Amino acid sequence: MNPRYPIYVISKGRWNSRYTVKALIARNIPHRVVIEPQERDQYAVVIDPATLLVLPFSNLGQGSIPARNWVWKHSVTEGHARHWILDDNIKGFMRYNQNQRIKTSDGATFVAVEDFTERYSNVALSGMDYCMFAVTGSSYTGGKGYKTPPVKINTRIYSCILVNNSIPYRWRGRYNEDTDLSLRALKDGWCTLLFCAFLCDKAATMSIKGGNTESLYKLDGKTDGRLLMAQSLIRQHPDVVKITRKWGRWQHHVDYRPFKANKLRLRAGIMIPNAPNEYGMTLRKKGKPCPAK
Repeated sequence: MNPRYPIYVISKGRWNSRYTVKALIARNIPHRVVIEPQERDQYAVVIDPATLLVLPFSNLGQGSIPARNWVWKHSVTEGHARHWILDDNIKGFMRYNQNQRIKTSDGATFVAVEDFTERYSNVALSGMDYCMFAVTGSSYTGGKGYKTPPVKINTRIYSCILVNNSIPYRWRGRYNEDTDLSLRALKDGWCTLLFCAFLCDKAATMSIKGGNTESLYKLDGKTDGRLLMAQSLIRQHPDVVKITRKWGRWQHHVDYRPFKANKLRLRAGIMIPNAPNEYGMTLRKKGKPCPAK
């Protein structure tokens, strides 16, 4: 059970950790790792060289933006209608069911996201939410307490993203590029789908060396990178963004209420099944082998 669209993992300075790559390999999910040329030898020692895509540039000082746009063009050149683009600090993938976060063992959740997305003609971006935002525990069952929907419509999509190659945008800026891309699409009437039924276990920003941690966030050790991120986004979208302070640090806050009017458009001829499709997933206890299918 593997996705139909290509998966690209953009990575820099993380050949030792390579969380996302390990998570994909453990689930036998095909993927490619996009790296800069000066790090090719380090990655080739620990990753199958056949899965490496070496960028034609390096150290541009623009974060992951040039690599993201290169990936977009690469997927279009290969003839794909969409492509997955993943951060390189995702430790695993999960299904969220009955208020429990359950680790997956293959690519079924990717396929489910693709199939649901393909029902509609106007989805620009879709993806999986962070597992940290999915509440667990039996105290939240029975229709009481916190309720998480299986999918949130018209909000930001981040880190584990299925991109519609036909949308007329590209990645830009240095910070919050995922929020910026989501907002540009939403402002033009597109829809986005953030799946809470399927999750990615992403490490916290700035908690792992490599990537953008040094070049964009920590900077000279004096400048507050998080404040710069928020200020950058408010310059791009002053109508819906404001700067707040949460958890002892600067954050951006986006008002997504104006986009509630964006409605999903069902493709002609689509028949939505009455019965749920489990995509071959079965629940098993830890340490128990998967039942024969």
